[in-house]
Amino acid sequence: MRKVSAPVSPDEIKRPEFQKFIDDMIETMHEYDGVGIAAPQVHESIQVAVIEAKDNPRYPKAPEIPLLVLINPVLLEQAKEKNLGWEGCLSVEGFRGQVPRAAKLKIKALDRKAREYTLEANGFLAVVIQHEMDHLIGKVFLDRMPDLSTLTHLKEYERYWLKDER
Repeated sequence: MRKVSAPVSPDEIKRPEFQKFIDDMIETMHEYDGVGIAAPQVHESIQVAVIEAKDNPRYPKAPEIPLLVLINPVLLEQAKEKNLGWEGCLSVEGFRGQVPRAAKLKIKALDRKAREYTLEANGFLAVVIQHEMDHLIGKVFLDRMPDLSTLTHLKEYERYWLKDER
């Protein structure tokens, strides 16, 4: 989790074993009610992340995000404007904390067929992309928290902080 992940070659992406790995990542993300998961979280130090949000019990107010596969993602642009929001992580289970993230960004990546694409994102999707890309460079949301006073156990978050958001 704390290493910079290696890029994946287009030839590797096309292999059946790699496609199964992507499917397994998606299944794991769904099984744990995540909205994203990166390969280092499943013990593979390669630049792959999957993102999807649809009726997620951990993020009930999240907008719907269709399935995205990001391979070798590169940040092209990001807004100077930052938004402070609550984040959790499947690898830091049971905790939430407030993290500043760029309000908008633009990335390029390869999809699961090794085709390059660009994506502009804002709001929740921009946060999830930044969170997952952090995993690919060996970081977790705790590393981005400027003030650890908001780091809280999930039960405390639900009891004391979530009520303020409703």
